[in-house]
Amino acid sequence: MNKGLSMVSIDRLSVLTGNANRKLAEDICDYLQIPLGDVTVDRFSEGEIRAKINQDVRGRDVFVVQPTAPLPNEHLMELLIMIDALRRASARRITAVIPYFGYARQDRKDQPRVPITAKLVANLITTAGADRVLTIDLHAGQIQGFFDIPLDHLFAINILIQYFIPLKLENIVVVCPDVGGVKMARAYSKRLNAGLAVVDKRRINDSKTEVMNIMGDVKGKNVIIVDDVIATGSSLLEAVGAIKQEGAKQIYAAITHAVLSGNSVERIQQSPLTRLITTDTIFLDPKKKSDKIEVLSVADLLGEAIRRIHHEESVSSLFD
Repeated sequence: MNKGLSMVSIDRLSVLTGNANRKLAEDICDYLQIPLGDVTVDRFSEGEIRAKINQDVRGRDVFVVQPTAPLPNEHLMELLIMIDALRRASARRITAVIPYFGYARQDRKDQPRVPITAKLVANLITTAGADRVLTIDLHAGQIQGFFDIPLDHLFAINILIQYFIPLKLENIVVVCPDVGGVKMARAYSKRLNAGLAVVDKRRINDSKTEVMNIMGDVKGKNVIIVDDVIATGSSLLEAVGAIKQEGAKQIYAAITHAVLSGNSVERIQQSPLTRLITTDTIFLDPKKKSDKIEVLSVADLLGEAIRRIHHEESVSSLFD
């Protein structure tokens, strides 16, 4: 990706953001070499969200950078209200840039009387007035089909892999924490020329799992566990403990979205995990920082995708 945006028609492109991850939006604008758009997103006295676009966006190509990160309800509503304000301000095209798409874990009806929240949120974003969506590492690939507008789905794999190449680790095994993530794990193992293993686990409830078996050889190996999101950390740390018992050497985790709720950071700090490698799709609260957590930026990836979308160029080469 070539940094530098004399190629971008600055008078027709705007990047705006709410309160979810302003630092990421600023870094994207640094890549694009344009100023961050002027928008006010605050609260009325009773807590309702108020948004005002403080610049002319008529006929402009507008990208709203807003992950539905903690706090998800607040940030989702900020996104919807900003999109509505832009639509009413006659923006030519509105792209919702959602680095972390929340409400994605309920992507199908797997129990009686439960919602499909991923589809609900897709409908809300479309109804609000978004013309397209740009996101990274969806929890489930089929969520792309929940949108009736174009969606560009990027992957953080190349960013995360760049961390491991200089380490020159030997005898690497990529571990998938559940069978649903085998495709992602296979992509990592192919790029790293590594072996592949799968953790067979049983989910006890929404926040706790039990490792039943490890399918594959991890003894004496350097292990990289890959996944799309870490919330409480229970699944990851259960897998780390089981893998360590099987005789693994160093254990890394490469996980795109770091929700890190509850006391997950403290648990990671006390675990046998060597390091958690993640990205800034979600703003990491300074209180959650740890010497075991390394944050890599997706700003250049998103910035290049925005540049290509703005110029009506293909983004498929970003997947390579």
